[in-house]
Amino acid sequence: MKAVIADDETALASHLKSRLAALWPDLAIVGIAANGIEARDMIEALHPELAFLDIRMPGLTGLEAVRALSPVARAACRVVFVTAYDQFAVQAFEQEAVDYLLKPINDERLLACIERLQRARPQISGADDLLQKLQALMPKAGERLRWVRASVGSEVRLVATDEVCYFQAADKYTAVYTRDAELLIRTPIKELAEQLDPEQFWQVHRATLVNVRQIESARHDALGRVSLRLRERKEAVAVSRAYAHLFRQM
Repeated sequence: MKAVIADDETALASHLKSRLAALWPDLAIVGIAANGIEARDMIEALHPELAFLDIRMPGLTGLEAVRALSPVARAACRVVFVTAYDQFAVQAFEQEAVDYLLKPINDERLLACIERLQRARPQISGADDLLQKLQALMPKAGERLRWVRASVGSEVRLVATDEVCYFQAADKYTAVYTRDAELLIRTPIKELAEQLDPEQFWQVHRATLVNVRQIESARHDALGRVSLRLRERKEAVAVSRAYAHLFRQM
């Protein structure tokens, strides 16, 4: 059986390929695509029986790539979506014949997916139904981010943005500070700033976004530096000079 993988994060695609090789040695990975357009063209050209597609990719999303397939290619290829979308999707689609893997992927979940794929061929109508449901979960144009999936230890939590006190860049990750936790997400600060409601989250530093509703006071020192006291966090949050004007009246 042949399969292709599509993910714009090379390391994640390589990891999935290596785990599939270990857990399903009879499966041949015949191609790895870096975007949705490559994924569509690869499926059309190589005729794989399986495709492991990320949802959010450049060019075309995983959903759009599947919709763009010819009827013959779409009928012949079963799709597993590899996604970072929220945990409610896990509950909603757990019984579907066409499966999906929630990042970060673990061997136990991947084995369950493999067993499902090795069973009877699902009906195409089931795939269509899953596509429609996953499409409904994707953010619409202009829609603001309301939830983030964040890691804490070995667990993944779904956190409402209303519960976030502030976001701060931390190496390759972004730290998410809530009232009682510090968690990590992969989304860069720049991308978060574009997705969050700008009236609720202010950029106060190139590396920091603060929930305005959490700001209790602003402290100005003798050198003109500004720091913020938040309602539900003990530490002060530094404001860079480029954003100090936002707090002149505080």
